[in-house]
Amino acid sequence: MAGIATGATTGAPVVEVEGLCVSARAADGRDISIVQDASFRIGKGEVLALIGESGSGKTTIALSLMGYARPGCRISGGRISVGGTEILSLAPHALRALRGRRVAYVAQSAAAAFNPARSIMAQVTEVARIHATSSVAEAEAKARKLFRDLALPDPDHIGERYPHQVSGGQLQRLMAAMALIAEPELVILDEPTTALDVTTQIEVLRAFRHVVRERGTTGVYVSHDLAVVAQMADRIAVLRDGTIREVGPTPKIITEPENPYTQSLLAAARPVPRGDAAPDPAAQALLEVEGLSAGYGRLPVLEDIALRIPRGAALGVIGESGCGKSTLARVVAGLLPWSAGAVRLGGAALAPDIGGRTADQLRRVQLVFQSADTALNPARSIQRILGRPLRKFHGLSGEPLRRRTLELLDLVQLPARLADRLPGALSGGQKQRVNLARALAAEPDLILCDEVTSALDTVVGAAILELMHKLRRELGVSYMFISHDLHTVRAVCDEVMVLYAGRTVEQGSRQAIETAPWHPYAQLLFSSVPELRPGWLDSRPPRPEGEVPIAGRAGPACAFFPRCPVRIDPTCKTVRPPVRTLSKGSSIACHRQETELTDLS
Repeated sequence: MAGIATGATTGAPVVEVEGLCVSARAADGRDISIVQDASFRIGKGEVLALIGESGSGKTTIALSLMGYARPGCRISGGRISVGGTEILSLAPHALRALRGRRVAYVAQSAAAAFNPARSIMAQVTEVARIHATSSVAEAEAKARKLFRDLALPDPDHIGERYPHQVSGGQLQRLMAAMALIAEPELVILDEPTTALDVTTQIEVLRAFRHVVRERGTTGVYVSHDLAVVAQMADRIAVLRDGTIREVGPTPKIITEPENPYTQSLLAAARPVPRGDAAPDPAAQALLEVEGLSAGYGRLPVLEDIALRIPRGAALGVIGESGCGKSTLARVVAGLLPWSAGAVRLGGAALAPDIGGRTADQLRRVQLVFQSADTALNPARSIQRILGRPLRKFHGLSGEPLRRRTLELLDLVQLPARLADRLPGALSGGQKQRVNLARALAAEPDLILCDEVTSALDTVVGAAILELMHKLRRELGVSYMFISHDLHTVRAVCDEVMVLYAGRTVEQGSRQAIETAPWHPYAQLLFSSVPELRPGWLDSRPPRPEGEVPIAGRAGPACAFFPRCPVRIDPTCKTVRPPVRTLSKGSSIACHRQETELTDLS
């Protein structure tokens, strides 16, 4: 029945939750109910998924399994048992012994979870050292094996780096290794693949499921991605407003949902491509990039990038984690100077560094960062965060500033009451919407969207995409849309650029990109997008063998050569591939002729 999720396995369940209630104290002293009367059981080796909109109580319930409630909140009722241990009756020292060892948590934002001053290996092995589950040498050996299982580059040495020296997707996988190293009874996975590209996501999901199946680890999977949940979960519990609305086996929830809210989630799971006419390619260019190369110090990342975004158009930039997508956005925004090439905005050359740009140029190009946790000042209210660009670019103050702030919150579908709150009091999806509202406050011509919907649930994400489309239609706003969600890119973008190891391997219109044949790497990306059906992951072939080169360090060879199923020896290994124009209109960088690529479709 709705509200009760009963374990599918026999014997005593690993997790029992009965009548769980979580409350928060309002400013006027009243108690506000966040979770109401949640009850479920999870058997050994079983995975229960918690899905629902941002703010529905998914993460709140997940955290309560460790006896934890966010600041300002409290577990106000109910019972929680993990492996026979009554969690809510444990003393603080007993809870500390439980967390990390018996119950591990993989958080949504890896960027906020790592200490920037300590090496990755020291942090990944910390749990094993604290709970004395293995020696230092054994823990480090286990960590390196996990690095390999999670498809991390250079697994023998990545532990020597610091968090800022790896990409966001790599950092998310490293946090998964941190949680799994002590082989806990229960693993709580809170949006663990949000920051991952599709090819890496498959390997991470396989690694998580291997833990569940081979080690008998029980899992709670918090996610807004129904296609991912379909691969991971045995059962699904659907939440809205802190209440479990529907519970059932995964196949039944996906194919025969009973609750109207569940039906709306499934309807929003995959955005539909717009039927609107694309901007005229011959229209005046808002942004032009030519021969762009950039990197960090002596480490090259981008190499000979060229692109053009007409006014009112949207360019999607896709590729695996670490390919240079976010670096491209930072270069265009002026946060990272380029080493070669040129960037023009409305025909006028932009200075490589933000310090050399005019106030109007700064206003016209806005960047929405991937991680709202690190982009929003935790000590400033939402009113002050949104007020800064309003004062700087538009000179607003007093009541006009307050009124415009509330308009921006309404624009991104956030209630006015959040204006006086700090970011820490908001959910992940709410913080991401504030992140977008801050960019909109400048009234820009170009918005660089770095995974702008990655932290949002399907319903809110669809609403944000609708909002972006409306702004584009009514105001002529242009977008560079960086994402690993290919469905989203197909839905909102006119042109698509595929990056690999800092180079463009395919570029063309959305219609051309959706049509075979493709560059071998583009084909790998498209075939890796999870489908909304259980068992899809089992049907996928293994990840292509071969190391993923560091962006900008491929040398004279084809960067995809080590993993390409149709490589030509020794040509692909030694000669830079030519750029070919395919009959469908897109261009690819490949030694193969078009007729030789058809078989890949």
